[in-house]
Amino acid sequence: MTTTLITTPTFARHSPDPWELLASAGAGPLRPCENTALPPGELLSRIGTADALIVGMDAITAEVIEAAGRLKVIAKHGVGVDTIDLAAARARGIPVVCAPGSNSRAVAEYTFGLVLSAARGVTASHGAVAAGEWPKLFGPELAGRTIGIVGFGRIGRLLAGYAAAFGMTVLAHDPYVTETPGARSVGLDDLLTRADVVSLHLPADPDAGPLLSRERLTAMKPGALLVNAARGGLVDEDALAALLKDGHLGGAALDAFAHEPLPADSPLRTAPNVLLTSHMAACTPEANRAMGVLVAEDVVRVLAGQPALRPAA
Repeated sequence: MTTTLITTPTFARHSPDPWELLASAGAGPLRPCENTALPPGELLSRIGTADALIVGMDAITAEVIEAAGRLKVIAKHGVGVDTIDLAAARARGIPVVCAPGSNSRAVAEYTFGLVLSAARGVTASHGAVAAGEWPKLFGPELAGRTIGIVGFGRIGRLLAGYAAAFGMTVLAHDPYVTETPGARSVGLDDLLTRADVVSLHLPADPDAGPLLSRERLTAMKPGALLVNAARGGLVDEDALAALLKDGHLGGAALDAFAHEPLPADSPLRTAPNVLLTSHMAACTPEANRAMGVLVAEDVVRVLAGQPALRPAA
């Protein structure tokens, strides 16, 4: 019997199509946890009987891959595969697939919503009004301001279009992209000193440390806003909290964190002018269906001995 172990509770949550693709191909879909991610210990205990693995933000380490004696394919229910040990998978001859482009619009729209909310204090006003207050919070208009987009792939380009429609000047930094339509390409340090809003859209490198270190955060334009709907490991969170508290930065809107859920003792919880959400930028019914269908199609192909259409690496 062929078994597909699904660790993420969001797989096929808003469409039966991905589930039916697996079932109709005899790929035995199994999701042990309906509402939470599969705990790491249980993943290790179950992985030995799985022929395919569909994951969310789980850490798929060399230890997990080594324990997967039957595994033929790993599928990321999403785009970024930085939580998967690609070298260990490659050494075992296990292809890793993902769903490129499936959630780009969802994340780009959400990111621009974070920009607007952070700039105008929308969530702060909501909290105050709900508590019986009636503040008049002032924030800048976006027209004439500069947004710096770090990572200019599908999401970054969509965001650039939204920002331009609001009259913003768009700067972009991406060492792997030669053309930045709708944006002026600049170096990272130049972008940080010039942008009123900095938005991150690239994977994190766990071996390199935070891209936005304390030094780089300090170099940001005074009063600037930081938006991160990509990966928490990109930002030195302790330094960010300190720079928010001392007023150097005007605010931050974060949908991704180095440790998730956000720890109770995180300094970001008590930092001023911060908007925190639960890694939900990709959570639309449309993106959920697209992600599920794309990864299910490739799981079925690989299990049938065919090459994947969307290999991650």
